[in-house]
Formats: sequence, C-alpha cells, structure tokens
Amino acid sequence: MTRMPIDFRIGDVVRLRKPHPCGGTDWTVVRLGADIGLRCLKCSHRIMITRREAEHGTKSFISRAEAKDPLGSFEAERDAAERAASAAGSDPAPPADDA
Repeated sequence: MTRMPIDFRIGDVVRLRKPHPCGGTDWTVVRLGADIGLRCLKCSHRIMITRREAEHGTKSFISRAEAKDPLGSFEAERDAAERAASAAGSDPAPPADDA
C-alpha cells in the first residue's frame, strides 16, 4: 500500500523518532525540495535529509506553518475585486488584452 506524501511547509516544527546527539527531537523545516533542511530547536544544528527519510522519521507535527494561497496573489486580488464589484451591483471590467 502506498502512502500519501506528507505536506511539509517551511516553518513547520516536527518531532522526529530518533533524537539528535544533543538530545533534541524537535526540528524546524528550513528548506524544501528533494531534500528537506531541518534545524534542531535545542542546539540550532542544521541537517539535510532526503524527503523519504523525513517522511519515515517524522513522528508528529508540533506546529504547522500557514499554507500559502494556492491561487497566488494576482488571482486572489482579481477574484476579490470581482466579488466586491458584483456585491456593489456593477459588472466587473472585462480583462484587457495585452496583444
């Protein structure tokens, strides 16, 4: 059975199964990609581990970072302007062609 990948975010605080030599088990996610960058909350040591190792070694999330807007800032602003215009009773302006 395949497991869904864990949604790591920069700023998440995770608890790993194995303690760091300093004794700390809580880490902050500082880099995302094929490798995950983690910083120990006890001694501030920084490590890089593979995403697979991070997913396998994560015991729990201590705190989650705020998720980014999936639409992006431009689309979110446009949608908000369209909602405000429709609430005011006027039609939103047609999109300009950048030909």
